[in-house]
Amino acid sequence: MNMTSTDLDRLVAEEKKLVAIEYQNEVWADGTLEGIEPEIMAEAAFATALTELIRDNGEVSALALLEALRERISAGEFSSNRVLQ
Repeated sequence: MNMTSTDLDRLVAEEKKLVAIEYQNEVWADGTLEGIEPEIMAEAAFATALTELIRDNGEVSALALLEALRERISAGEFSSNRVLQ
């Protein structure tokens, strides 16, 4: 199977996403051990992410991300009741 540069870029992006999720999970666990409520950690994470995204890519990009996340939430993607396929 020959990989195109697009395939390779997609693979690298997916690997980066998995590493980022690992980092986030570690920080979340540390915060929980310190007694920080999930709502506080979530708000801080969102605020930090949006601030950085707006600084780097502008408000339009941040709003597009929020809309995409809204659609994914509405579709049940993040629900603990979701059946994994």
